Amino acid sequence: MPAISGREYLERVDRLNSNIWLDGKKVEGKLSEHNAFSGVLKSQSRLYDFQLKDSMINTMTYKSPLTNNLVGLSYMEPKTKEDLEKRRFMIQQWAKLSGGTLGRSPDYMNTVLMAIASSAKILSKQDETFTKNLTSFYEEAREKDITLTHTFVNPQVNRSRTHFENEDEIIAAQPIKKTEDGLIIQGARLLATQGGITDEILVLPSPAAAYNRDLAYGFSIPSNSKGLKFICRESFVYNDSTFDHPLSSRFEEMDTIVVFDHVLVPWERVFFYDHPEIAHEIYSDSSFFPLTTHQVLCRRVIKTEFVLGIAQLLTETINVSEYHHVQEKISEIITGVESLKALLLTSELHAKLNKWNTIIPDENQLKVATSLYPQLYPRFMEILQLIGASGLIALPTEKDFFSEELNKDLNTYLQAANAKAFDRVKLFRLGWDLCMSAFGSRQTLYERFFFGDPVRSACGLYQSYNKEPYTEYVKDFLNKNM
Repeated sequence: MPAISGREYLERVDRLNSNIWLDGKKVEGKLSEHNAFSGVLKSQSRLYDFQLKDSMINTMTYKSPLTNNLVGLSYMEPKTKEDLEKRRFMIQQWAKLSGGTLGRSPDYMNTVLMAIASSAKILSKQDETFTKNLTSFYEEAREKDITLTHTFVNPQVNRSRTHFENEDEIIAAQPIKKTEDGLIIQGARLLATQGGITDEILVLPSPAAAYNRDLAYGFSIPSNSKGLKFICRESFVYNDSTFDHPLSSRFEEMDTIVVFDHVLVPWERVFFYDHPEIAHEIYSDSSFFPLTTHQVLCRRVIKTEFVLGIAQLLTETINVSEYHHVQEKISEIITGVESLKALLLTSELHAKLNKWNTIIPDENQLKVATSLYPQLYPRFMEILQLIGASGLIALPTEKDFFSEELNKDLNTYLQAANAKAFDRVKLFRLGWDLCMSAFGSRQTLYERFFFGDPVRSACGLYQSYNKEPYTEYVKDFLNKNM
C-alpha cells in the first residue's frame, strides 16, 4: 500500500484500540471522535490528503526504490543536495498547514526512522540480524505509510549519571527476560507525544544507556501491543471552537507516559539490546542528528514566520506600528526568521556525503540553530504578550458574539482601529492560544527542551566546533611584525 489518504489514516487509527487512559478512565470508541484526539487526528488526516492532491503529489511523494509505488517523501534517504532541498520543501508545505505547531507531524518520525535505518550497519556490531530487522521495518513503514510515536526519556526519579535502580523495583523500562519469542519489557518511559494514536511506538535509548547496559536497547512495536499502556496528561482541548481555541482545538498532540507491563517485543522487531556502545553510536555516529535536526529546523522556520505574521497583524490591528519600541520588537522576530533561514540554507549548501553514503547537512549550522532556538522562542512569546497586553486577556468567546444581549456591546467596545470587534477578537485569541494558553505554554516548554537540556546542547556545540583556525589566526596576528 503506497502513500495513504486522510480517510485511510483515520480508519487505521480507529482500528488500533490502544490501551489509552485519560483523566482516570480508559478511552473507549473511535479515537477520531474523541474530544481529546479528534482535532489533531483530523488535522493530520488533512496532511495525508494534501500529499495526494494532484498539484502536490510530485512534491510530497517519491517513487519507492523497492516497489516503484509513490510513498511519502519524508521517508526518502537524501543522496544529493537536491534531495535535501526536496525534503525541505515537502516538510515546510506540511508545516504551513499547522503554523509549525505540530512538532510531531508524521514527517518527524519518518525522518528519525529513515535516518537511523540509513546507518543500520552500526547494529551489526552486535548481530547482522539486527541490521536486517531495522532495514526491514523501515521499508515496511515506508511502503505502508505507517505512523510512529517514540520515547527517549526515562522517568525523572534520579537524574544523576551514576544512579542505578533497585532490581526489586524497576522504574525505567528495560528488558527483564529473554525468551524464544523475544524480549520481555517492564517499566515506564516518558513523553511519548501522540502516544497510543499512531500505528507504532519506536523506543530508543536515553542518554543513561551509556552508563547502564539494562537501558541500552532499541525496538519498535505496534501501539496496541498486549501489556502496553498510555497514560495521558490533561487534555488542552477545552472546546472544539476554532474561534475560541484556534490552535489547541486542532493541533493539541497529547503527551503520554508509556507503561510496559511484561510487553513482548518479537525478535524481528528488536534492533539491539544490552549494548551501550551501540546505544551511543546510534546517535553520535549515524545520520540521526543531522537529518532529524534538518527536519526540525525546516519546521521552526515556518513556525517563526507564523509568529512574525501574528505579531505584525496584532500591531496593525491596534495601530501601534508607529512606536519605535514596537518596531524594535518586530525586528527581533524578523532577525530570528532570517537567521534560521540562513542557517538552514547554509547547512544544505555545505552538505556532504557521510560514511553511510547519505548526504547530510553541515552540522555546525544545525547545532547553532539548535542552541539558538530555545533562546529565541520564549522571547518571541514575550513579544506577543508585550504587544497584545491586556487585549490578550479581555477576550469574549464565540458564543458571546452570538448573544443578542451582548453582541451590540462587544461590537462597540471591542472594535479596533483597523478591525471590527469580531475579527479583532479572533486574531487576539490566536495570539493568546500561542503565547498564553495551556497549549501555548506547552509549545514554549517543548521548543526549549526539544533536543534535551539547552545547556547541554550549547556545551555540545562548544566541544564539537573546530575553534583552532581562529586561535591560530590570532596567534599569527600577534606574532607578525606590525
